[in-house]
Amino acid sequence: MGNHTLAQRRRRIRERDTALAMLFVVPTAGYVLAFILGPVVLAVAYALSDVTVADPSFDWVGLGNIDLVLADSVFWRSLLNTFVITVGTTSLAVAGGNVVARLMLARVYGRSLVRLCVLMPWVTPVTLSAVSWLWLLNSVYSPLDWAGRQLGLLGAAESANWLGRPSTAMAAVVAVQAWRLTPLTAVIIMAGLVAIPRNIHEAARIDGAGRWMRTRFMTVPLTAPIVAVAALFCAVFTFGDMAVVRILTDGGPNRSTEMLATLAFGKVIAGGDVGQGAAVALFLLPMLLAATLAILGLVRRMVAR
Repeated sequence: MGNHTLAQRRRRIRERDTALAMLFVVPTAGYVLAFILGPVVLAVAYALSDVTVADPSFDWVGLGNIDLVLADSVFWRSLLNTFVITVGTTSLAVAGGNVVARLMLARVYGRSLVRLCVLMPWVTPVTLSAVSWLWLLNSVYSPLDWAGRQLGLLGAAESANWLGRPSTAMAAVVAVQAWRLTPLTAVIIMAGLVAIPRNIHEAARIDGAGRWMRTRFMTVPLTAPIVAVAALFCAVFTFGDMAVVRILTDGGPNRSTEMLATLAFGKVIAGGDVGQGAAVALFLLPMLLAATLAILGLVRRMVAR
């Protein structure tokens, strides 16, 4: 009898805990439905309609907007630019983050100040930092051009015109994005480095393993999943970001830095075509989802080894 009563009491406690857990999940589920799933459904509806700023009436056009987008050469150029900028930014940010993470862990005087300076590009509002870079890369008043002339790298009246040429404009966008995201990757990688038990390195050092051997066969494998997660964050932030490109180049020159996000923004705001803008934006979701699943699958395989 006593065991039966105890079992009933435990069952009631489990049911109460389950109900309480579901109650705690409700705000998160409501947030996802309202601010994530809702806009996605609305974007799909707009993409299948002919809604414009001038005529907000909803008329069904099916896949007409998507067909127009796929037939547009600017879309394919924007898609290629998006991949190039994302891959370039992620590579530079992860490589720089590895270096910066180790500098942040170094036992040097003023380490707290160093960490604060490293984090400044990330905590500074992206619009403010992009405007600062717009001044630094200005074709007339660029301090970088002045430094180049002083060092003899540029002629007396020569300008690099960083944002006026397709090759340098693309490089400038990638560099600014990498500069902005390197602190994020550094913090993530630093957390992974701190999590490695010290006794592993001490045991390897006692066994005669040098710094290179410890880095190659211990630090790199143990931090690889963390580095992959840092790369995922960089890719997601870069793929859907339009502020840096919008402020620095506005997609120019000659669409050489146009991205999917800026193209969708331009079609809706500048062109007033909500349907086509939504159709362009829809391509961001499956691509980001595919990249996320691929990287998470890679992380899962790394952890399972």
